Amino acid sequence: MKWAQLSRGSLAEIVAWANDQPWCRAMADCPQDAEWHSEGDVWTHTKMVCAELPRLAEWPLLSPHERTVLIFTALFHDAGKALTSQVDSETGRITSPKHAVKGEHLTRSVLRDLDCDLAIREEITQMVRYHGRPAFLLERSEPQQEVVRLSWLVSNQLLYLFALADTRGRDTDSMTRPEENLSFWKLMAEECGCYQQPFPFANDQARFQYFRQSEPNLHYVPHEDYSCTVTVMSGLPGSGKDTWLARHRGNLPVVSLDNIRGELDVDPTDNQGEVAQLARERCREHLRSKTNFAFNATNLLKMTRQRWLDLFADYQARIEVVYLEPPFEQLLRQNKGRSKAVPDRVIHKLAAHCEIPTWLECHSFSIPEVLSS
Repeated sequence: MKWAQLSRGSLAEIVAWANDQPWCRAMADCPQDAEWHSEGDVWTHTKMVCAELPRLAEWPLLSPHERTVLIFTALFHDAGKALTSQVDSETGRITSPKHAVKGEHLTRSVLRDLDCDLAIREEITQMVRYHGRPAFLLERSEPQQEVVRLSWLVSNQLLYLFALADTRGRDTDSMTRPEENLSFWKLMAEECGCYQQPFPFANDQARFQYFRQSEPNLHYVPHEDYSCTVTVMSGLPGSGKDTWLARHRGNLPVVSLDNIRGELDVDPTDNQGEVAQLARERCREHLRSKTNFAFNATNLLKMTRQRWLDLFADYQARIEVVYLEPPFEQLLRQNKGRSKAVPDRVIHKLAAHCEIPTWLECHSFSIPEVLSS
């Protein structure tokens, strides 16, 4: 079954489909800590959360899209526990450290295989990643920063509604974080004007600086005076980055890691130090001359990507990030047509660990529809 058919099904039909999936069977075999989940295994809790969704007072007012996001968030929100759960040898307590991060990657992989629309897929994966945040708001030193930041990654409204269903979907009576605590998330988001929309920063530079500073000022309005614009491409090998640049930024000079590897005769599996050094020198040439240009690389890991974005920001450039990902079969086909094709197993590995860019990293972010090259 593919996404187009599955997403049109009823809640009961979607849960029945999930029941036969291997990641679901893993949840059914995964016990939980009794203090938090006396109902038992992860799948039992998941089904209880799904059942709570239609009981939300706001459910009849939600759009079909919003309901779909909540249903699939519920299905996957604790799927990462089967990959992370461990028992403390001294206390016997069960913990699942970073299960939301593992769940994000699992969700992305499953939805990719279902041919889920890219934008919807990322909305669901981000909900899975951050589903537990509302319950911890009162423990944050800067709760305002938390809701503002999350508003640019997910819908604070949907995050709050899911947190309600997640809290209600269990048998445990003695909750140390009662449901009433969740209301502070809604109140804080409403107070900041970002409950149903991203926080309205004064301009792109205000948002960019806010997410980069350790002690940001939410209401500071910086002057927008960029030295140039850098178009940063991101995507798996074969995703069509060269084609997109040729069609949409054909007038820009391009600093391409693939091209530099070709010049230096360096294989992608070799040490990339010389390639990165030459790329940085060429980027600096454009930055010093205040010339708009494109930087073309996979840019799939946040830590690696951040080094380049920091360089561009140091020169006061406006950073435009474009992420491309066509349907996976098309991507593999396009990769095979490249002069130096990347092995399919490598692409699958890269996809499994991909950290897709977000609005928190740049002035402008887009995921355009990718046409066949």
